Amino acid sequence: MKLNIVVLAKQVPDTHNVGKDAMTAEGTINRSALPAVFNPEDMNALEQALCLKDANPGSTVGILTMGPPRAAEVIREGLFRGADTGWLLTDRLFAGADTLATSYALSTAIKKMGKVDIILGGRQAIDGDTAQVGPQVAEKLGLPQVTYAEKVELNDDGKKAIVRRHIDTGIETVEVPLPCLITVNGSAAPCRPRNAKLTMSHKHDEAPFVWSVADVDGDPSQCGLSGSPTKVKAIQNIIFQAKEAKVMTSSDADLRDLIKELKGNKVI
Repeated sequence: MKLNIVVLAKQVPDTHNVGKDAMTAEGTINRSALPAVFNPEDMNALEQALCLKDANPGSTVGILTMGPPRAAEVIREGLFRGADTGWLLTDRLFAGADTLATSYALSTAIKKMGKVDIILGGRQAIDGDTAQVGPQVAEKLGLPQVTYAEKVELNDDGKKAIVRRHIDTGIETVEVPLPCLITVNGSAAPCRPRNAKLTMSHKHDEAPFVWSVADVDGDPSQCGLSGSPTKVKAIQNIIFQAKEAKVMTSSDADLRDLIKELKGNKVI
């Protein structure tokens, strides 16, 4: 069965390098002050999309991302690994979006694409850790959704996706009818490396499709800061440091002293 697959991907700030300039005066992330990376769990989602493409000849994989023009790097990374096309949502009206405004913009773009069989995305982005965008997109499109996926396949007739989920109580397998939206865990298979030939072919490519708010028939009042009820008050870089350390041996006396100390501090 030929599938039209869309991967929701995000270029995110490297949160391992948060500094004093990481936040703007408006309470949004100062992306220009931080190095940008492909959101890790979106990479896991891309691998599931490419596996579905490999198993179903004739299928296509497209990358949908939103951000400034440099976010097109995410699309190129997808093309290097086997994706077929990509869409970049870029417009000043999209800037400063929270999860609600982001999911609105992504859903309008998907509606413009027409027939889409499976939408895949990472469980959450490392710059927000909300895990809200995927489910909100599904709700706005009226699609069934499955979260915490580790593996995605089609059933025999190609009308349902079989999804293995990693949840708190263990592993479960569910079926969901197409079209659907699935978010993927970081515990899923890592994304394949770049293909050398594809990298040479696409290294200078621009985003195949660049859409503004007007291009997707979006309502400006629901985009960017205007459509974002969530506001960030402050961002801090917190480093945990041990105030004291104690060296102990494995002797019975040291172990007894440790137990007494932990009981005295009501740790145990």
